[in-house]
Amino acid sequence: MSHIEAFLEPGSVKHRRVDAEHLLNNLKWRYAVKKFDPARKIDTPTWKALEQAAIHSPSSFGLQPWKFVVVEDAALRQQLRGASFNQSQITDASHLVVFARRTTLGQLEVDRYIDQIAAVRAVEKQSLADFRNTMIGFSQRPGFDVGAWAGRQVYIALGVFLTSAAMLGVDACPMEGFDPVQYDRILGLTEHGLAAQVVATAGYRASDDPFASLKKVRFHDSDVILRR
Repeated sequence: MSHIEAFLEPGSVKHRRVDAEHLLNNLKWRYAVKKFDPARKIDTPTWKALEQAAIHSPSSFGLQPWKFVVVEDAALRQQLRGASFNQSQITDASHLVVFARRTTLGQLEVDRYIDQIAAVRAVEKQSLADFRNTMIGFSQRPGFDVGAWAGRQVYIALGVFLTSAAMLGVDACPMEGFDPVQYDRILGLTEHGLAAQVVATAGYRASDDPFASLKKVRFHDSDVILRR
């Protein structure tokens, strides 16, 4: 069976269906790489596709409360390695991206999004007034924690990124083992209303990474899927 089973056209975007076996094989192939081959680099078209995958991630209301900081400067990556318990993936992987969350959600951020909807969909902003008010009300409700909310949205984008990398045959490693305060300082995130949430390194596994040959450990279906 071909990996591409059919063409579908929801809206104006063509959709190619990937068969189930191909999807699951790629997800079983991936693992959190502990040792990258520093000589192997992700080619530009593949990396651009991964950037677009992150950009097209879903988020609450579609507000996209994030910034994907692609760190290309070698000196910066060396500094970040020092703020990451000296983990080699930070400098040895082909690419490093810091998933940063926005630290504010108010009228300014909502109106910026409303402007974008109006421009992309060619609609009057007035027609979006109810949606705008809903989002503002959401952000102003008692007890709302913008950091916790935005952080959860960032992890959705991380999941899309990791899955997309696996589908493209690119290795990746999600990483929380870093000092976010140092990351914010080194990358100058605070002044941009951002805070480092999680990191992903991407590239290709080293041939001698001992973790590459280990069997993937997952609980049985019946242990993690509850049917009602």
